[in-house]
Amino acid sequence: MTDPVIESMAEVRSHLADVIDRARHDETPTVITRRGKQEAVVIDIREYQRLSQIAENAEDAWLNRLADEAESEGTEGSVSLEEMAALLRADQG
Repeated sequence: MTDPVIESMAEVRSHLADVIDRARHDETPTVITRRGKQEAVVIDIREYQRLSQIAENAEDAWLNRLADEAESEGTEGSVSLEEMAALLRADQG
């Protein structure tokens, strides 16, 4: 992946197809700004899927580590892995 191109919302709006093509074919992300503040990024769908998988794997590893630590400390006052995952999802929502 190459360094991102930074463009305003107005610039992206005027040539969105080019921004998407740049992400897909050149693997160049575009950071979209609004009023000078970075708001979003356009990336290739494969890169998004790869990053999503990395995040999911990291979350699974973290939850497994928490479960292993809880198991080694005993079960009094602990919650199941499913309950912990539900609590974490609720916090993110």
